[in-house]
Amino acid sequence: MSPFTGPASGKGHLSEHARLLRCVLSIRERSARAVPWDPDTVGIPAARSPSGLARINDVAFYANAREEVSALAGVCVDLLRLHVPGGGEGRGAHRCEGCHQAWPCPTFTELCRLLT
Repeated sequence: MSPFTGPASGKGHLSEHARLLRCVLSIRERSARAVPWDPDTVGIPAARSPSGLARINDVAFYANAREEVSALAGVCVDLLRLHVPGGGEGRGAHRCEGCHQAWPCPTFTELCRLLT
């Protein structure tokens, strides 16, 4: 069972929404703190292909990965802050605050699937 979709049992345990949000916030924070990759300081990983173009693509990927991971985590945080379980009684109970679909909504379900 994924760490995000396991049941939140007992008082004081985080909901699956809160656990996923905490995980994505942690990813964003770690990527922001990470030292930017530089071939002179970190080195270049071994080539997996003899192609020079593939090598250039690998180097470009490593150089941009920190910013891209941070941006992707930021999008996930924004989605999770928008798609939250509705609380209270009556008609809005057990619905997503963002899209008003039954909770867990398709967006939250897909984020759980993709991030586990």
